[in-house]
Amino acid sequence: MVQYIWQSDSWPEFHWESAALLRPLGMTRQSQGELIAKSGYFELEIQAEVLIEEAITTAAIEGEVLNRDSVCSSVARRLGLPTAGLSVAERSVDGLVEMLIDATRYHEKPLTASRLKGWQAALFPTGYSGMRHIVVGDWRRGKEPMQVVSGPMGKETVHYEAPPSKLVNGEVKSFLTWFRSSPEELDGLIRAAIAHLKFVTIHPFEDGNGRIARAIADMALAQDYNMDYRLYSMSAQIREDRDDYYDLLERTQKGDGEITEWIVWFLGCLKRAIQHSDSEIRKVMEKARLWEKIAHLGLNDRQRKVVNRLLEAGPGSFEGGMTNRKYRGMTKATRETAKRDISDLVTKGILVKRPGGGRSSSYDLGRTIDSELG
Repeated sequence: MVQYIWQSDSWPEFHWESAALLRPLGMTRQSQGELIAKSGYFELEIQAEVLIEEAITTAAIEGEVLNRDSVCSSVARRLGLPTAGLSVAERSVDGLVEMLIDATRYHEKPLTASRLKGWQAALFPTGYSGMRHIVVGDWRRGKEPMQVVSGPMGKETVHYEAPPSKLVNGEVKSFLTWFRSSPEELDGLIRAAIAHLKFVTIHPFEDGNGRIARAIADMALAQDYNMDYRLYSMSAQIREDRDDYYDLLERTQKGDGEITEWIVWFLGCLKRAIQHSDSEIRKVMEKARLWEKIAHLGLNDRQRKVVNRLLEAGPGSFEGGMTNRKYRGMTKATRETAKRDISDLVTKGILVKRPGGGRSSSYDLGRTIDSELG
């Protein structure tokens, strides 16, 4: 009885309605083109932020909460950014960051079985997933079915069952052959959607399949726009749409190989990820223009640090406004120095005092800056 996609006669081939993809594909391509045109603004610090977000969210999709400081430390070391004051990254975090960088920075190198196994081993350097000992650096083994389940013990719901372990080696070989020699007429974004689905359907490892499937999709996307760093975090958007992601994967994997709905969803998710990144770049560009306009005001390093923090939060979004105490906390200045700095920023129109506030005055960005930031 055919219950899952890999049991159908058409596997591993998929089919879809090309006409239904024209509009979502065109819209996503347009957004992607606009973002690539602005990619010159992707300074190293911005690349780091995208990578940090990708690492944290791809783990969060699987229910794993990473320490942000540890991720920042790992990313900074690998991108050559300053690491002073950052904690030492955990080995598993280092492994995840290494995988994400490898997938995009070296996207032109062939995807091989040994490379996949290396990625999975990097995710689980201790040989354990939580409290469970797992096979690391090799395909899953044993006769027990690989199932995706939810619910309490004894009342589990089986959402998906992967091909038996004895079939994994052959299935992965078939996948890698397809990935290395996909038809030239296959659009790169559709190829990324299919690559994600194919790999997560095979589920070749005991753990880490979701993270690796998303890394493979990122690699396919990097091959499509031929850039060695991330322009956006697909995993961050997938996390926002997590319920839809899992529901659609389950429905598709219980289908007959018709994957139009999956591709349409993937393209929509990608478009939203691109739009989010485009919004962040716009903020960077606006900040750059603003600093050009106020460069003549001669702000000191303390003032520049505080203004940047307020700009990052956005007009009116810094909770409670800027106070003398918060200023001192950010800059390590004395009370009197903070008072003089804030007064100077008010005089120059960069800060404006908020109404009320009682004994403790607080400040927001001035109207001139608000208007510059739109």
